[in-house]
Parts: sequence; C-alpha cells; structure tokens
Amino acid sequence: MTNPNSSEKQTPPANQQPEIPKQYSFLWLSAAIFLVFMWLQDSSTPKLQELAYSEFKTAVTNDQVSEVTLKEDHITGLLRNQGLVSSNTDNASQSSSPGFSTTRPPMDDPELLTLLEAHDVTIRARSAGLEWWQELIRGFLPWILILALMYWFWGSAQKRMAQGGGMFDYGRSKARRSVKETSTTTLDDVAGIESAKREVAEIIDFLKSPDKYRALGASMPKGILLVGPPGTGKTLLARAIAGEADVPFFSISASEFIEMFVGVGASRVRDLFASARKEAPALIFIDELDAIGRSRGAGFGGGHDEREQTLNQILTEMDGFESHENILVLAATNRPDVLDSALLRPGRFDRKVTLDLPHRNARDAILAVHVRKVPLAADVDLDQLAARTIGFSGADLKNLVNEAALTAARENLSEVTDHCFELARDRIVLGEKRDAQLSQEERKIVAHHESGHAIMAYYMPKADPLTRLTIIPHGMAMGVTEQTPKEDRYNYSESYLRDRIKVMLGGRSAEKIIYGEVTTGAQNDLKEATKLVRKMIGQWGMSEKIGPMGLSIGDEHVFLGREMGSQREFSDKMAELIDAEIQSELMALEKATIDFLTDHRSQLEALAKAALEKENLSAEDIENVLHEEAARKTA
Repeated sequence: MTNPNSSEKQTPPANQQPEIPKQYSFLWLSAAIFLVFMWLQDSSTPKLQELAYSEFKTAVTNDQVSEVTLKEDHITGLLRNQGLVSSNTDNASQSSSPGFSTTRPPMDDPELLTLLEAHDVTIRARSAGLEWWQELIRGFLPWILILALMYWFWGSAQKRMAQGGGMFDYGRSKARRSVKETSTTTLDDVAGIESAKREVAEIIDFLKSPDKYRALGASMPKGILLVGPPGTGKTLLARAIAGEADVPFFSISASEFIEMFVGVGASRVRDLFASARKEAPALIFIDELDAIGRSRGAGFGGGHDEREQTLNQILTEMDGFESHENILVLAATNRPDVLDSALLRPGRFDRKVTLDLPHRNARDAILAVHVRKVPLAADVDLDQLAARTIGFSGADLKNLVNEAALTAARENLSEVTDHCFELARDRIVLGEKRDAQLSQEERKIVAHHESGHAIMAYYMPKADPLTRLTIIPHGMAMGVTEQTPKEDRYNYSESYLRDRIKVMLGGRSAEKIIYGEVTTGAQNDLKEATKLVRKMIGQWGMSEKIGPMGLSIGDEHVFLGREMGSQREFSDKMAELIDAEIQSELMALEKATIDFLTDHRSQLEALAKAALEKENLSAEDIENVLHEEAARKTA
C-alpha cells in the first residue's frame, strides 16, 4: 500500500515538462538583459589603433600626432587628420581611426617629453588608476543594483498576485478583519447603554447558535443601525462586538470606499461582502455611514457620481443575503436624518439602536469603567462627579478622567484627587485659562457683565442653579458665569426657556445700566438667545401670533444638499411675521431683564466689586454678597 505522506519524489509523466521556478526564469531574463547592455556598451566604445612604440615615435617625428595622454607605461593619443600605416600584420591596412594606443618600454625614455614638445604635441597626464578588481566592481555594481531592484519589484508583484490583488488593486476592500483573540474590548467595557447591549447580545447569540432561533421560525436581521450624537459609544460598542463574537469581524469607515477612480467604491463594496460570505457567519461594521449613505439626488453629481454608485452597490449586496449566510451589517451614524430611505427600510437595516447622552446613573457607570486603572483619592465621589457632568458624553467622561490623571501627574501626586477632577472639568467646560492682560476698565466691564448673568441666574425661578462666577479669561470668553442643572432635562417648558434667555441677556443689560452703552462681549449671548427664540416661535409653537405651527427654520443641522434642493415651507409674508415676532420677543425679554437689574442695581454693583477683588466666586460666595447687600439696603 502506498503511503500518502511519503516524501519520495514523484516522476512526472513523459509528456509533461518539469515546471521552471519563476525565480529562475527571472534570473535568465536578468542575465540576458545584462549581456545585451554589456554588448551595447562595448559596441559604443571607440576602437583605438594599436601602435608599436617605435611607430609612435616615428609618427611624432612626422608631425602626425596632435595629442597624447600619459598614464604610467600606457600612452594613448589622437592623430592628426591623416591615417597611419602600421608595420603590424593585423594593422597593415590603411586605418582611418584618429585614436591610437601604445605601451612604453620598461626603461625610461628621457627624450620622449623633449620630442613631444619639439613637435607641438599636447601632453596630458593621468594618475594611476584603480586596481583591476576595483575597476570590475565599478563596472558591475550599477548593473547589480539595477537587477536587484528589478528582482524586488518582480517578487512584490508575484506576492500581490498570489494574494489576489495585483499592482492596481484599488478595487480591493480596505476593511480590517479582527477575531475574538485579537480584540481586548468586550461588552463589560461598555457602560451606560444597557438597552443597546441587550440588542447586540441577542445578535451575538444568534450568530453563535442560529439553530435555536430558526427552530422558532426567526431569521436574523440583515442590518443594525447605531444612531446617536458623537461620543456616545457607537464605535466602542462595535469593538465590543468584535471582542465578544466568535466570528470574523470586518470593520471599515464609509469614507474608505471612495477613491479618486470612478467605480472603485462599488468594487470595494463587492470585495468586502464577498470576503464576508466566504467566512460566514460574519459581522461587517461600517462607521460614519452618512459619508456614502446620504439621500440620492441631493448632491451636485446627479445620479451617476461615485458616492451614489457605492450606495447602490451596498443596497444590492444587502438584498443578496440569503437566510443561511448569517451575515450581519452594523453601521454607525450621527446623522440619520440625511440617510437614504432605501437604507432604512425593512430588509436592509431592520433595527435602529439609539444611543443618547448618558443620564446620571449611566455617567456613574461609565466613570467606574474609565477609573479602573486610575488610583483615586478618598475624597473622590463618582456619584457627585456624575451629577456635575450633565451633558457629558461617554467620550467626554473618558477625556475628563484622562485630564484629571494628567493634572495629578503635573502636580506630582500619587493619587487623583477631587480637585484634579474639578480642574479637568473646568478645562473641558470653560477652556484653558488665558494670560490676557486686561486693563482695569476692561476688568470692570467684565465684572459687571458677569454679575448681570449671575443675578438673573440666581433670582429667575426656572433658571438652572448658579455654580460660580469668574472674571478670569477662559478659552475665548473674557469671563464665565456657570450654571449646573439639578437633573437631566429631556423636555423644556416655555417659562424655563424664557428665564434662560433672560440669563443670557443679563450681561448686556448690566452694561446698559452701568455704562449707558453695550460692548462686543455679548456677541455669543445674542447669538444663542436669537437661536433659542427662533426655535420657540418657528418650531415649538410658543407664539400667539404664529400659532401652533412647526416650521423648519434656522436648523443649523440641515444637510447642505437637502437644504439647497428643498423649497421653503412658508410664504414671504410668514417669514416677515416670524422675523418681527422674534425681534419683538427679544426686545420684550431684554426690557424685563433691564427692569429687574435696575431694581437690584446695588446688588449688581456689590457683586461686581466682589468679583474684582476675588476674581473667582463660588455659589456660596455669590449668595452671601447678595444677602448682605439686601440686608444693608433694607436696614
């Protein structure tokens, strides 16, 4: 019986020629090219007439030599325009070569230089040349380098061909493949999005044991769309899936499909899905889907631009999934409003998982994940820290922990204290302190401006609680009045919004009361107040004159192509009415703010004086100043 694992050489059939290895073929080709180059170089070298030394001296005597070059015992030169007859048998015929060479005898000829000078022969001299082996290296080394470079390119091309690419493999997908063993992120590292984790855990279980679901007639969704603001954990959740799943995981950014060549995006989509089908069950993750998934017909390229061709190919590939293939497409975006409706229909992205900004308990859990490797001091209370970080996303909280650790390192601390977290939060929320050299007059203006904000925030019943006041420049602001909500808000009342706008207008109103004019410091306040009033009137129906109408106006998140391609939803007369109502509302709120601050002018000036003295005032400091001034005035 023949051993299938035997190492004996198998004799090829008689009619079959043994295959020549590719590297040997290349060596034969290289040798042939080298010989051709050497032959061309040799053929291009001019031939010199060989003369005996006596013939050379006779030619000099007959004025037939115009120039000689002396190099040790070897002499070369140029003849004048006439030929020279040699006594040598090989050179007996008339020669028309202008060049010659000869060899000087071992014995020196002292009369040679005198003879050459007497017959006006140009004399040149060269130093001793390189050794024979050095000349050999100098002649062969360039060719060796050229052949080595050609061999490297040849090997690279063969390797790329073996991988299925080739020199122009632009059409291949750039997706990164990962498996459980290469990913260290798991679902335990994802906190604050429990509902999304349950959705994903079900999908992972389906991939691991599909028969359990098929027995009940269930089929796996083709796609899951992760939707949420930036920093809420969409990509982190995808990495956790890669760490949990026992299946191949292909991840790619949507922008990587687009290349400078037409059709490359569609080709990469085909290659990505073909690779996933070969290794099914598998997961495909496409980050920033809106880069290629925007509504078709909304751009400038019509229906034939590269982005829309890539989107069409994705739709086609997702339609081609069979129920037994077990391929799931995950995609992430923070702009679901601009996605093409064909992507969102059932059968493509069947599920939409929303990841919102984390609430207080979720922030506490996220902080607990990020401080695992951080040595915390005893005064750090994560629950209180979570309460002070309303509006922070998961990425913001990770950055907060990192900034606190950097602060502790700068101060040479062995543990991260609560003060480090406070400084890190200030750096994120307010910006880094600036060394702006303000004049005394400018400091007074900033102090009164911020005091106007603080008094309105303190007294308005619906306003968020006041946290502190500072006239130290932070970021782009010359001063800051900080408010911190007591709890997360998901719904805003009309009274809350009006009080919030009054707080925004408090700084400008204080400048009017104290100085009789306003400065440029209220630019951002006016911008935010106008934007908020516009939404109240146009979108939230908080105007008696406009009524309960929801109009798409002033939306800064509208996609450029869609905004340019759509018509306005209201008439010019309605637009004028909206503008007039916005102006009227802002002026009414400003008047109410000015009237209120006028009644509390003594407190305004007292608070500004305290701000100039201390530069930083906490909520307790502000309350003490206001109470003391109110008591002094009543007394």
